[in-house]
Amino acid sequence: MAEPLKNLYGQEIPHRIADMISNASPIFDRQRFLDYVLPEYDGLELMPRGWHMADGLKHALPEDYETAIDILLASLPPARPPVAETSATADREGNTLAPFIFMPHTFFVARYGLNHFDASMRAQYELTQRFTAEFSIRPFLQQFPEQTLKVLRGWTEDSSEHVRRLVSEGTRPRLPWASRLPAFQKNPEPVLSVLELLKDDPSLYVRRSVANNLNDIGKDNPDHLFETAERWLKNASPDREWIISHALRVAIKNGEPRALRLIGFGSKPQVSLSDINITPDVVTEGDSLAFSVTINSKVPASQSLLIDFVVHYLKANGSSRGKVFKLTRMELDGKQSVTVGKRISLKPMTTRKHYAGEHRLELLINGTAYPLGSFSLVTVDKPLVQAILPEAK
Repeated sequence: MAEPLKNLYGQEIPHRIADMISNASPIFDRQRFLDYVLPEYDGLELMPRGWHMADGLKHALPEDYETAIDILLASLPPARPPVAETSATADREGNTLAPFIFMPHTFFVARYGLNHFDASMRAQYELTQRFTAEFSIRPFLQQFPEQTLKVLRGWTEDSSEHVRRLVSEGTRPRLPWASRLPAFQKNPEPVLSVLELLKDDPSLYVRRSVANNLNDIGKDNPDHLFETAERWLKNASPDREWIISHALRVAIKNGEPRALRLIGFGSKPQVSLSDINITPDVVTEGDSLAFSVTINSKVPASQSLLIDFVVHYLKANGSSRGKVFKLTRMELDGKQSVTVGKRISLKPMTTRKHYAGEHRLELLINGTAYPLGSFSLVTVDKPLVQAILPEAK
Protein backbone atom coordinates (compact mmCIF):
# COMPACT_ATOMS: atom_id res chain seq x y z
CA MET A 1 0.00 0.00 0.00
CA ALA A 2 1.31 3.45 -0.91
CA GLU A 3 2.61 5.60 1.93
CA PRO A 4 0.20 8.42 2.91
CA LEU A 5 1.28 11.75 1.44
CA LYS A 6 1.19 13.38 4.84
CA ASN A 7 4.12 11.17 5.90
CA LEU A 8 6.22 12.93 3.24
CA TYR A 9 5.21 16.24 4.81
CA GLY A 10 6.44 15.57 8.32
CA GLN A 11 7.56 17.74 11.22
CA GLU A 12 10.69 18.80 9.36
CA ILE A 13 8.46 20.95 7.11
CA PRO A 14 7.40 23.48 9.80
CA HIS A 15 11.06 23.76 10.83
CA ARG A 16 12.16 24.39 7.23
CA ILE A 17 9.48 27.03 6.77
CA ALA A 18 10.46 28.69 10.04
CA ASP A 19 14.13 28.75 9.02
CA MET A 20 13.34 30.07 5.56
CA ILE A 21 11.22 32.98 6.75
CA SER A 22 13.38 33.91 9.76
CA ASN A 23 16.41 34.04 7.47
CA ALA A 24 14.53 36.55 5.31
CA SER A 25 13.32 38.74 8.19
CA PRO A 26 14.11 38.99 11.92
CA ILE A 27 10.57 40.29 12.45
CA PHE A 28 9.19 36.78 11.95
CA ASP A 29 8.70 35.09 15.33
CA ARG A 30 10.14 31.65 14.57
CA GLN A 31 9.51 30.11 17.97
CA ARG A 32 5.95 31.37 18.19
CA PHE A 33 5.25 29.76 14.81
CA LEU A 34 6.64 26.39 15.91
CA ASP A 35 4.93 26.53 19.30
CA TYR A 36 1.60 27.03 17.54
CA VAL A 37 2.08 24.45 14.78
CA LEU A 38 3.85 21.45 16.27
CA PRO A 39 1.54 20.29 19.11
CA GLU A 40 -1.36 19.43 16.76
CA TYR A 41 0.66 18.69 13.61
CA ASP A 42 0.92 14.89 13.73
CA GLY A 43 -2.83 14.41 14.09
CA LEU A 44 -3.62 16.26 10.85
CA GLU A 45 -3.81 15.06 7.24
CA LEU A 46 -1.89 16.73 4.40
CA MET A 47 -4.18 19.63 3.47
CA PRO A 48 -5.22 20.39 7.07
CA ARG A 49 -1.51 20.62 7.91
CA GLY A 50 -1.25 23.37 5.31
CA TRP A 51 -4.18 25.31 6.78
CA HIS A 52 -2.85 24.84 10.30
CA MET A 53 0.53 26.26 9.31
CA ALA A 54 -1.20 29.18 7.59
CA ASP A 55 -2.75 30.02 10.94
CA GLY A 56 0.69 29.63 12.49
CA LEU A 57 2.06 32.17 10.02
CA LYS A 58 -0.69 34.56 11.08
CA HIS A 59 0.49 34.24 14.70
CA ALA A 60 4.16 34.77 13.86
CA LEU A 61 4.08 37.48 11.15
CA PRO A 62 3.32 41.19 11.62
CA GLU A 63 -0.35 42.08 11.99
CA ASP A 64 -0.23 44.28 8.90
CA TYR A 65 -1.09 41.96 5.99
CA GLU A 66 0.95 43.71 3.31
CA THR A 67 4.04 43.72 5.53
CA ALA A 68 3.49 40.02 6.19
CA ILE A 69 3.23 39.34 2.46
CA ASP A 70 6.44 41.24 1.78
CA ILE A 71 8.24 39.02 4.30
CA LEU A 72 6.82 35.82 2.82
CA LEU A 73 7.78 36.83 -0.71
CA ALA A 74 11.27 37.82 0.40
CA SER A 75 11.76 34.30 1.75
CA LEU A 76 11.00 32.58 -1.57
CA PRO A 77 13.67 30.88 -3.70
CA PRO A 78 13.92 31.59 -7.46
CA ALA A 79 10.94 30.59 -9.59
CA ARG A 80 10.74 27.05 -10.93
CA PRO A 81 11.94 26.51 -14.50
CA PRO A 82 9.49 25.39 -17.18
CA VAL A 83 8.11 21.90 -16.70
CA ALA A 84 9.85 20.78 -19.90
CA GLU A 85 13.15 21.29 -18.06
CA THR A 86 12.15 19.47 -14.85
CA SER A 87 9.20 17.59 -13.45
CA ALA A 88 6.17 19.55 -12.31
CA THR A 89 6.83 18.65 -8.67
CA ALA A 90 10.60 18.41 -8.31
CA ASP A 91 13.06 20.93 -6.88
CA ARG A 92 16.81 21.02 -6.59
CA GLU A 93 16.71 18.47 -3.76
CA GLY A 94 14.78 15.94 -5.80
CA ASN A 95 11.95 15.81 -3.26
CA THR A 96 8.70 15.14 -5.11
CA LEU A 97 6.66 17.04 -2.50
CA ALA A 98 9.19 19.85 -2.19
CA PRO A 99 7.00 22.63 -3.68
CA PHE A 100 4.35 21.79 -1.07
CA ILE A 101 6.53 23.62 1.41
CA PHE A 102 4.85 26.77 0.04
CA MET A 103 1.31 25.43 0.49
CA PRO A 104 0.90 27.26 3.85
CA HIS A 105 1.93 30.52 2.16
CA THR A 106 -0.88 30.20 -0.41
CA PHE A 107 -3.38 29.17 2.28
CA PHE A 108 -2.37 32.25 4.29
CA VAL A 109 -3.32 34.38 1.28
CA ALA A 110 -6.63 32.55 0.86
CA ARG A 111 -7.64 32.88 4.52
CA TYR A 112 -6.33 36.33 5.40
CA GLY A 113 -5.94 38.21 2.12
CA LEU A 114 -9.46 38.75 0.81
CA ASN A 115 -9.54 42.35 2.07
CA HIS A 116 -6.21 43.08 0.35
CA PHE A 117 -6.89 42.25 -3.28
CA ASP A 118 -3.87 43.80 -5.00
CA ALA A 119 -1.34 42.49 -2.48
CA SER A 120 -2.91 39.04 -2.66
CA MET A 121 -2.78 38.96 -6.45
CA ARG A 122 0.87 39.98 -6.32
CA ALA A 123 1.56 37.22 -3.81
CA GLN A 124 -0.22 34.55 -5.83
CA TYR A 125 1.59 35.58 -8.98
CA GLU A 126 4.89 34.83 -7.24
CA LEU A 127 3.75 31.78 -5.27
CA THR A 128 2.31 29.96 -8.27
CA GLN A 129 5.78 30.03 -9.82
CA ARG A 130 7.11 28.06 -6.81
CA PHE A 131 4.12 25.86 -5.92
CA THR A 132 0.64 26.62 -7.25
CA ALA A 133 -1.98 29.20 -6.34
CA GLU A 134 -4.84 27.13 -7.79
CA PHE A 135 -6.32 26.65 -4.30
CA SER A 136 -5.83 30.17 -2.98
CA ILE A 137 -7.23 31.92 -6.07
CA ARG A 138 -10.64 30.31 -5.60
CA PRO A 139 -11.93 32.44 -2.69
CA PHE A 140 -11.14 35.52 -4.79
CA LEU A 141 -13.04 34.07 -7.77
CA GLN A 142 -15.98 33.45 -5.46
CA GLN A 143 -16.05 36.88 -3.81
CA PHE A 144 -14.64 39.09 -6.58
CA PRO A 145 -15.27 37.17 -9.81
CA GLU A 146 -15.06 40.02 -12.33
CA GLN A 147 -12.06 41.67 -10.71
CA THR A 148 -10.20 38.38 -10.41
CA LEU A 149 -11.03 37.26 -13.95
CA LYS A 150 -9.72 40.57 -15.26
CA VAL A 151 -6.36 39.83 -13.62
CA LEU A 152 -6.36 36.27 -14.92
CA ARG A 153 -7.05 37.39 -18.48
CA GLY A 154 -3.94 39.53 -18.30
CA TRP A 155 -1.94 36.57 -17.00
CA THR A 156 -2.82 34.49 -20.08
CA GLU A 157 -0.05 36.43 -21.87
CA ASP A 158 2.55 36.06 -19.11
CA SER A 159 5.93 34.62 -20.02
CA SER A 160 5.74 32.04 -17.20
CA GLU A 161 3.87 28.86 -18.04
CA HIS A 162 3.20 28.41 -14.32
CA VAL A 163 1.28 31.69 -14.27
CA ARG A 164 -0.62 30.85 -17.45
CA ARG A 165 -1.51 27.41 -16.09
CA LEU A 166 -2.92 29.05 -12.94
CA VAL A 167 -5.47 30.87 -15.12
CA SER A 168 -6.91 27.54 -16.23
CA GLU A 169 -6.28 25.35 -13.19
CA GLY A 170 -7.58 27.95 -10.74
CA THR A 171 -10.85 28.36 -12.63
CA ARG A 172 -11.65 24.64 -12.88
CA PRO A 173 -15.19 24.24 -11.52
CA ARG A 174 -14.34 20.83 -10.00
CA LEU A 175 -10.66 21.11 -9.10
CA PRO A 176 -9.56 18.03 -7.10
CA TRP A 177 -8.77 18.67 -3.42
CA ALA A 178 -10.43 22.09 -3.64
CA SER A 179 -13.84 23.61 -3.03
CA ARG A 180 -16.03 23.75 -6.11
CA LEU A 181 -17.01 26.97 -7.87
CA PRO A 182 -20.84 26.76 -7.96
CA ALA A 183 -21.27 29.94 -10.01
CA PHE A 184 -19.06 28.53 -12.76
CA GLN A 185 -20.76 25.15 -12.54
CA LYS A 186 -24.05 26.92 -13.23
CA ASN A 187 -22.66 29.21 -15.92
CA PRO A 188 -19.24 28.26 -17.36
CA GLU A 189 -19.12 31.12 -19.88
CA PRO A 190 -16.67 33.23 -17.78
CA VAL A 191 -14.30 30.25 -17.58
CA LEU A 192 -14.63 29.52 -21.29
CA SER A 193 -13.69 33.14 -22.03
CA VAL A 194 -10.26 32.66 -20.43
CA LEU A 195 -9.77 29.16 -21.85
CA GLU A 196 -10.33 30.66 -25.28
CA LEU A 197 -7.14 32.68 -24.74
CA LEU A 198 -5.17 29.54 -23.82
CA LYS A 199 -6.38 26.99 -26.37
CA ASP A 200 -3.22 27.39 -28.47
CA ASP A 201 -0.75 27.88 -25.62
CA PRO A 202 2.75 26.65 -26.54
CA SER A 203 3.13 24.71 -23.26
CA LEU A 204 1.75 21.19 -22.88
CA TYR A 205 1.63 21.88 -19.12
CA VAL A 206 -0.91 24.63 -19.80
CA ARG A 207 -2.80 22.78 -22.53
CA ARG A 208 -3.30 19.77 -20.28
CA SER A 209 -4.89 22.06 -17.68
CA VAL A 210 -7.16 23.56 -20.35
CA ALA A 211 -8.29 20.06 -21.33
CA ASN A 212 -8.96 19.14 -17.70
CA ASN A 213 -10.94 22.34 -17.20
CA LEU A 214 -13.11 21.57 -20.23
CA ASN A 215 -13.61 18.05 -18.90
CA ASP A 216 -14.81 19.57 -15.61
CA ILE A 217 -17.20 21.85 -17.47
CA GLY A 218 -18.62 18.90 -19.38
CA LYS A 219 -19.66 17.12 -16.19
CA ASP A 220 -22.14 19.90 -15.38
CA ASN A 221 -22.70 21.43 -18.82
CA PRO A 222 -22.15 18.84 -21.57
CA ASP A 223 -23.62 21.09 -24.25
CA HIS A 224 -20.98 23.74 -23.53
CA LEU A 225 -18.25 21.11 -23.79
CA PHE A 226 -19.45 19.75 -27.13
CA GLU A 227 -20.14 23.19 -28.61
CA THR A 228 -16.67 24.41 -27.58
CA ALA A 229 -15.01 21.27 -28.93
CA GLU A 230 -16.80 21.60 -32.26
CA ARG A 231 -15.82 25.26 -32.55
CA TRP A 232 -12.19 24.66 -31.59
CA LEU A 233 -11.84 21.81 -34.09
CA LYS A 234 -12.16 24.24 -36.99
CA ASN A 235 -8.67 24.84 -38.39
CA ALA A 236 -7.26 23.16 -35.30
CA SER A 237 -3.57 22.39 -34.93
CA PRO A 238 -2.54 18.91 -33.70
CA ASP A 239 -1.94 20.42 -30.25
CA ARG A 240 -5.45 21.82 -30.10
CA GLU A 241 -6.88 18.53 -31.38
CA TRP A 242 -5.13 16.85 -28.44
CA ILE A 243 -6.79 19.28 -26.01
CA ILE A 244 -10.21 18.41 -27.42
CA SER A 245 -9.60 14.66 -27.38
CA HIS A 246 -8.35 14.83 -23.78
CA ALA A 247 -11.27 17.05 -22.74
CA LEU A 248 -13.73 14.57 -24.21
CA ARG A 249 -12.13 11.51 -22.60
CA VAL A 250 -14.90 10.87 -20.05
CA ALA A 251 -17.63 11.38 -22.63
CA ILE A 252 -15.76 9.07 -25.02
CA LYS A 253 -15.42 6.38 -22.36
CA ASN A 254 -19.13 6.70 -21.67
CA GLY A 255 -19.88 6.16 -25.35
CA GLU A 256 -21.46 9.60 -25.74
CA PRO A 257 -22.41 9.80 -29.46
CA ARG A 258 -21.59 13.51 -29.79
CA ALA A 259 -18.10 12.98 -28.41
CA LEU A 260 -17.44 10.00 -30.67
CA ARG A 261 -18.66 11.94 -33.69
CA LEU A 262 -16.36 14.87 -32.91
CA ILE A 263 -13.27 12.66 -32.89
CA GLY A 264 -14.29 10.75 -36.03
CA PHE A 265 -15.77 7.58 -34.52
CA GLY A 266 -19.46 8.39 -34.71
CA SER A 267 -20.54 5.65 -37.11
CA LYS A 268 -22.16 2.48 -35.78
CA PRO A 269 -19.67 -0.34 -36.32
CA GLN A 270 -20.57 -2.97 -38.89
CA VAL A 271 -18.65 -5.84 -37.34
CA SER A 272 -18.99 -9.23 -35.73
CA LEU A 273 -16.82 -10.92 -33.10
CA SER A 274 -15.26 -14.37 -33.17
CA ASP A 275 -12.56 -16.43 -31.46
CA ILE A 276 -13.19 -14.90 -28.04
CA ASN A 277 -10.74 -16.20 -25.46
CA ILE A 278 -10.44 -15.37 -21.73
CA THR A 279 -7.58 -17.13 -19.95
CA PRO A 280 -7.79 -18.29 -17.21
CA ASP A 281 -11.49 -18.27 -16.48
CA VAL A 282 -10.76 -18.51 -12.75
CA VAL A 283 -8.10 -16.14 -11.45
CA THR A 284 -6.72 -15.42 -7.98
CA GLU A 285 -6.35 -11.85 -6.77
CA GLY A 286 -2.78 -10.76 -7.34
CA ASP A 287 -2.51 -12.64 -10.62
CA SER A 288 -3.61 -11.57 -14.09
CA LEU A 289 -5.70 -12.80 -16.99
CA ALA A 290 -5.64 -12.18 -20.71
CA PHE A 291 -8.37 -11.86 -23.28
CA SER A 292 -8.30 -11.80 -27.05
CA VAL A 293 -10.99 -11.41 -29.68
CA THR A 294 -11.15 -11.20 -33.46
CA ILE A 295 -13.13 -8.33 -34.99
CA ASN A 296 -14.56 -9.06 -38.44
CA SER A 297 -15.74 -6.38 -40.85
CA LYS A 298 -19.19 -7.03 -42.34
CA VAL A 299 -18.99 -4.37 -45.06
CA PRO A 300 -16.71 -3.67 -48.06
CA ALA A 301 -15.80 -0.14 -46.95
CA SER A 302 -13.12 0.63 -44.37
CA GLN A 303 -14.26 1.68 -40.89
CA SER A 304 -12.71 3.95 -38.26
CA LEU A 305 -12.92 2.09 -34.96
CA LEU A 306 -12.31 3.27 -31.39
CA ILE A 307 -11.94 0.15 -29.28
CA ASP A 308 -12.06 0.04 -25.48
CA PHE A 309 -12.85 -2.73 -23.03
CA VAL A 310 -14.92 -2.81 -19.84
CA VAL A 311 -14.34 -4.83 -16.69
CA HIS A 312 -17.50 -5.09 -14.59
CA TYR A 313 -15.93 -5.23 -11.14
CA LEU A 314 -17.98 -6.86 -8.42
CA LYS A 315 -19.03 -4.68 -5.49
CA ALA A 316 -19.51 -5.62 -1.83
CA ASN A 317 -23.30 -5.88 -2.21
CA GLY A 318 -23.02 -8.32 -5.12
CA SER A 319 -23.85 -5.82 -7.86
CA SER A 320 -21.22 -4.76 -10.39
CA ARG A 321 -19.83 -1.56 -11.82
CA GLY A 322 -18.10 -1.17 -15.16
CA LYS A 323 -14.66 0.39 -15.51
CA VAL A 324 -13.65 1.40 -19.04
CA PHE A 325 -10.06 0.95 -20.22
CA LYS A 326 -8.51 2.22 -23.45
CA LEU A 327 -7.44 -0.39 -25.98
CA THR A 328 -6.76 0.93 -29.49
CA ARG A 329 -7.86 2.98 -32.48
CA MET A 330 -7.69 1.58 -35.99
CA GLU A 331 -8.86 1.64 -39.58
CA LEU A 332 -10.40 -1.74 -40.34
CA ASP A 333 -10.35 -2.47 -44.07
CA GLY A 334 -13.48 -3.79 -45.73
CA LYS A 335 -14.24 -7.48 -45.19
CA GLN A 336 -11.03 -7.84 -43.16
CA SER A 337 -10.42 -9.15 -39.65
CA VAL A 338 -8.12 -8.11 -36.83
CA THR A 339 -7.35 -9.68 -33.46
CA VAL A 340 -7.01 -7.49 -30.37
CA GLY A 341 -6.41 -8.31 -26.75
CA LYS A 342 -5.06 -7.23 -23.40
CA ARG A 343 -3.62 -8.60 -20.17
CA ILE A 344 -5.51 -7.42 -17.07
CA SER A 345 -3.76 -7.20 -13.71
CA LEU A 346 -5.78 -8.07 -10.63
CA LYS A 347 -3.23 -6.98 -8.06
CA PRO A 348 -4.64 -5.31 -4.92
CA MET A 349 -4.96 -1.53 -5.30
CA THR A 350 -5.46 1.32 -2.85
CA THR A 351 -8.08 2.82 -5.20
CA ARG A 352 -10.11 -0.33 -5.87
CA LYS A 353 -11.06 -3.23 -3.57
CA HIS A 354 -11.58 -6.55 -5.28
CA TYR A 355 -14.43 -8.88 -4.33
CA ALA A 356 -14.64 -12.56 -5.12
CA GLY A 357 -17.14 -13.64 -7.73
CA GLU A 358 -18.05 -13.40 -11.40
CA HIS A 359 -16.80 -10.40 -13.40
CA ARG A 360 -18.09 -9.64 -16.90
CA LEU A 361 -15.92 -8.39 -19.77
CA GLU A 362 -17.17 -6.29 -22.67
CA LEU A 363 -15.63 -4.75 -25.75
CA LEU A 364 -16.69 -1.20 -26.66
CA ILE A 365 -16.45 -0.34 -30.35
CA ASN A 366 -17.43 3.24 -31.18
CA GLY A 367 -19.46 3.22 -27.97
CA THR A 368 -21.38 0.02 -28.79
CA ALA A 369 -20.99 -2.76 -26.21
CA TYR A 370 -20.20 -6.34 -27.25
CA PRO A 371 -20.16 -9.01 -24.50
CA LEU A 372 -16.99 -11.11 -24.32
CA GLY A 373 -17.81 -13.40 -21.41
CA SER A 374 -16.77 -13.53 -17.79
CA PHE A 375 -14.16 -14.76 -15.33
CA SER A 376 -14.35 -15.70 -11.66
CA LEU A 377 -12.10 -13.91 -9.20
CA VAL A 378 -10.93 -15.66 -6.04
CA THR A 379 -9.67 -13.51 -3.18
CA VAL A 380 -7.50 -14.74 -0.36
CA ASP A 381 -9.66 -13.56 2.52
CA LYS A 382 -13.20 -13.70 1.07
CA PRO A 383 -15.36 -16.52 -0.28
CA LEU A 384 -16.98 -16.23 -3.68
CA VAL A 385 -20.17 -14.18 -3.80
CA GLN A 386 -22.66 -14.35 -6.61
CA ALA A 387 -22.77 -11.22 -8.77
CA ILE A 388 -26.08 -9.54 -9.53
CA LEU A 389 -25.46 -8.98 -13.21
CA PRO A 390 -27.69 -7.26 -15.73
CA GLU A 391 -28.47 -9.26 -18.80
CA ALA A 392 -26.22 -8.47 -21.76
CA LYS A 393 -28.02 -6.60 -24.47
